[in-house]
Amino acid sequence: MSINIIAAVAENRAIGLDNKLLYWLPNDMKRFKSLTTGHTIIMGRKTFESLPKGALPNRRNIVLSRGKRTFPGCDHYRSLEEALSHCSPDEEIYIIGGASIYKQAIALADRLCLTEVHDTPAEADTFFPPYDDWHEESRESHGADEKHQFDYDFVDYVRG
Repeated sequence: MSINIIAAVAENRAIGLDNKLLYWLPNDMKRFKSLTTGHTIIMGRKTFESLPKGALPNRRNIVLSRGKRTFPGCDHYRSLEEALSHCSPDEEIYIIGGASIYKQAIALADRLCLTEVHDTPAEADTFFPPYDDWHEESRESHGADEKHQFDYDFVDYVRG
């Protein structure tokens, strides 16, 4: 089983405000779709609730929640450990948020697939955990343009 974490992070590791992403970057969304399609995504309840149309298509959606409610189109488990125990050894898993799930998963992850946005937002209430001890494997830099307000890099990290 391969465990990847995917996120868009600001220079101060900010990732969200009021249960919404800080950045709308079309190329980041395309990368997210390209990497996760055909694979398993694991998210917390609040992340699921923030999705405009519910479960993401062409992926196995897993929602982590201690509550008893159901999540249409998704498998539901009470913990990350329980969810992972229901994944097969050949499954490619992407942890897609939120902050508490990232914090639990970072010790188990094999790879970080980050979009590092060259900005520090004025407001944020959700942050990605520190990843200073990870080793950069690849970086693809992109400049701001008419669809992307800030410079950003697609960076893959592996455990240091």
